[in-house]
Amino acid sequence: MKVLLISMPDVVPIIIHEAAIHMPNHGIASIAGNIDEEHSVFLVDLVRKRRQVKKYLTKVIAKIKPDLVGLSAMAWQYETCIKIAHLIKELQPATKIVIGGYHATLMATEIAAAPEAQWLDFIIRGEGEEACRRLVNALDGRDRLADIPSLSYKTGQDFIHNARGANLDLATLKLPVRDKRRLTWGYHVMNAGVEMLETSRGCTRSCNFCSMKHMYGRTFRTYPIKRVLQDIDDIYYQRKVHWIFITDDNMVLDPARVMELCDAIIARKYKNLKLLVQADCLTMARREDMVAKMAAAGFRSVFLGIENGSQKNLEAAGKGDIVAASKQAVENCHKYGMMVIGGLIFGFPEDDVQAIRENYEFFKDIGADAAYCQIITPYPKTGMREQLLAANLITNTSNYKKYNGLWANVRTKYLDTAELQYQYWYQRQMVLSWWDPPPSARRQGQLWTGIWRFVLKPLLKLRYQRVLKKYGWQGRYQLEIERWERMNTFNDLEQY
Repeated sequence: MKVLLISMPDVVPIIIHEAAIHMPNHGIASIAGNIDEEHSVFLVDLVRKRRQVKKYLTKVIAKIKPDLVGLSAMAWQYETCIKIAHLIKELQPATKIVIGGYHATLMATEIAAAPEAQWLDFIIRGEGEEACRRLVNALDGRDRLADIPSLSYKTGQDFIHNARGANLDLATLKLPVRDKRRLTWGYHVMNAGVEMLETSRGCTRSCNFCSMKHMYGRTFRTYPIKRVLQDIDDIYYQRKVHWIFITDDNMVLDPARVMELCDAIIARKYKNLKLLVQADCLTMARREDMVAKMAAAGFRSVFLGIENGSQKNLEAAGKGDIVAASKQAVENCHKYGMMVIGGLIFGFPEDDVQAIRENYEFFKDIGADAAYCQIITPYPKTGMREQLLAANLITNTSNYKKYNGLWANVRTKYLDTAELQYQYWYQRQMVLSWWDPPPSARRQGQLWTGIWRFVLKPLLKLRYQRVLKKYGWQGRYQLEIERWERMNTFNDLEQY
């Protein structure tokens, strides 16, 4: 069997320009690594082919002639996913198509009943490694579709949904594919090559805006330390890449394990290894000893879910009291030389103009180095969506293409959707202004921070001064909105 796994080209430039960061999709790489070896597997990350999606896929499909194509998509990538499924069926009608990921897991019933189901043959709900492995074998005549947990398959025009399977034992999973079977290349963070690493899955926190519990349940599972080290060795020695982004949703839920892993990494004496990770504020604030150990092991940057400076808004998000913890977590990270990217969320029911400005000011006050700013997104099946629906605050319930955190799909009690969208953008310009790379960022990336500070930023400042003089803030904002609209529009797929 020949299998082609594809991730979507859609991106979100929440921090910097959409071309500055292109990371490989770890999900399809892990699924590929666990398909039985007698099958031929290929990977395509369309984030590296954004300007020629149809042309590139047409060439690849003609060359490989895959028996099965797997498509992975988030909610905001789903529209593109269906267009690609349509394209593939047009190019090679006999090819079977399976979709998976968060959106397919949460919305399998709705997808199966929708018109676009005509382009799909299978849906995998939840973790995909074992279900996809068995699906490939079933198509090869060595398994039965009806016996594969978490698989939805079509009989005639209707889908049958098998029962969900149990969460996988992560110790049994093989390494992801990062070799020549990956047909796209050039993954980077600014000017440095980057790869992805997974050390755990799941989260036990109660954030009600997150859909993760539908994927894994409210659980936290870890890979064996030995397996994690094998993964790092593959990236560091075989791929010659020193920047590693850890995909875990909340790696630090088990501080003792984090410190054990850090000790193991330190013992291996990797030179210039740079690790980026996501973490929660509470643990990073309470466990300075863990933060120190992480820094010693090569952790250079951390994404902290700060979310909001308002306790009322944090309670609405199911986050608890983390205002003080946010500040302490940033201080701990800075003490040990780690750059902090702080996540902020806007658009809570009580937000008005002053609340949005105060949230940016809170972020500036705690001293985080860069902001990852989003507007509340009412993802399907989440508690937040149910609350907002009950309050009649969701203004876009079905256009998932705008469910990426960049767009306002809600209103507040005081701001309509258009004003929320504007204030989210405008107050950032007023409070945070132009990014000034902190010392930690300058040390880690002297070239790109130097280019930003001394070339790009001065040029952009000059350009936007002229725009402001000619059009004012509203005019500059409209130009930005038009750019956002174009960003994930792929003209060669518009006919599908």
